[in-house]
Amino acid sequence: MNGLQGYKGLALEILSKANVKIGDNIRILRDGDVFEGLLMPRIELGDPNHIVIKLSNGYNIGVKVTAQTKIEKVESKLTPKESMIEFKVEEKENLPTVFILGTGGTIASKVEYRTGAVYPSLSTEDLYRAVPELSSLAKIKTKVLFSIFSENLTPKHWSEIAKSIAKIIDEEKVDGVVVAHGTDTMGYTAAALSFAFQSLPVPVVLVGSQRSSDRPSSDAALNLIGAVRTAAYAPFAEVVVAMHEWVADESIVLHRGTKVRKCHTSRRDAFQSVNAQPLAKIVEDKIIMLTDEYRRRNNKEKIILKPDFNEKVALIKFYPGLNPEIIDWFVEKKFLGIVFEGTGLGHVGRNCFDSIKKAVDSGLVVAMTSQCIWGSVRMTVYDTGRDLLSLGVIPLEDMLPETALVKMMWAFGQTLNPEKVKQIMLTNLAGEFSGRIPL
Repeated sequence: MNGLQGYKGLALEILSKANVKIGDNIRILRDGDVFEGLLMPRIELGDPNHIVIKLSNGYNIGVKVTAQTKIEKVESKLTPKESMIEFKVEEKENLPTVFILGTGGTIASKVEYRTGAVYPSLSTEDLYRAVPELSSLAKIKTKVLFSIFSENLTPKHWSEIAKSIAKIIDEEKVDGVVVAHGTDTMGYTAAALSFAFQSLPVPVVLVGSQRSSDRPSSDAALNLIGAVRTAAYAPFAEVVVAMHEWVADESIVLHRGTKVRKCHTSRRDAFQSVNAQPLAKIVEDKIIMLTDEYRRRNNKEKIILKPDFNEKVALIKFYPGLNPEIIDWFVEKKFLGIVFEGTGLGHVGRNCFDSIKKAVDSGLVVAMTSQCIWGSVRMTVYDTGRDLLSLGVIPLEDMLPETALVKMMWAFGQTLNPEKVKQIMLTNLAGEFSGRIPL
């Protein structure tokens, strides 16, 4: 290897002539402009006319080069050793104990410069060393359970996470548990844990980041600090998601696990509580409760764990022209239930009615949610909704479609009796129904 990973063409020629390699501090002289920074690897799919450097402020830029561009190697102001000094934990007395359980995701990721992709690489211990403020909040214990992106998690992983948390709480006598998780399916896992734990003595806090920890705009550190503070000191014992309330580093908001949805692909405040107030938020190191309706922390409370999920449940988003044979396929494959994400107040096209009736007559539990973000299913307003009710479809008020899917998987994990599952689906177990929806 020439030490110039990913470079080719003119850029490679100029860098080779300057006798520099990846990691060197370089100065680029081009048409009177001067750029200085750390030479970074290139994405292999990149063009041959750009050099990537990391500026002193932490941002990466690409500099287009010409045949006249000059490169100089300069003495680095910060050596790799200085930037990787090991953080030694000095445990303080009388601090609560928090266990950080790693499952992967961007909060434990770096940028892979070969392809430009983000990949899971940091253990939770690495995160601890990267955020020394944690040592003044709690005594930290860590374990990496998985190191995978959240889109690869399945209901089997939910069960394993729940069992691991229960074991940690029972054996480690911790004051709270933090689960480092990828953001893409964090809402699903939060809902799954909310149902799996029918009783908790301490908080379980899921936390992620929208931007990897090696980016200057990363939200990882503040989110993690907020999550640890919540696990250590919050007065409630529920499953919550801790993420930025706003794009700026002003506050962390704590969303109830059954009412939270990722609403933006990349913003720091991507997570929102839907049809409900967040449980609390953290501002200037203070936990501010936003509701009086929560399960109180009680370290003497016994865990009631029901971690089983049945994957024979489907979530179908209705759209104009939906082929009802999709519903028939789930019946033929012996699925146990279907959650519809219907339009508006909870509707699907009449072309689906015969297949829905066949599903219900075959013993499937069929439930209705809305694909609208705000508001509640009201299936008695229009003929379509009333006819669906007469077919045996059960309305799930303002329950999020993702939460409804998870809840039905969990319900069938407890019993295979369809009538009992219907009863479970209509019972508010973990705040999944809002009751009165805030305007």
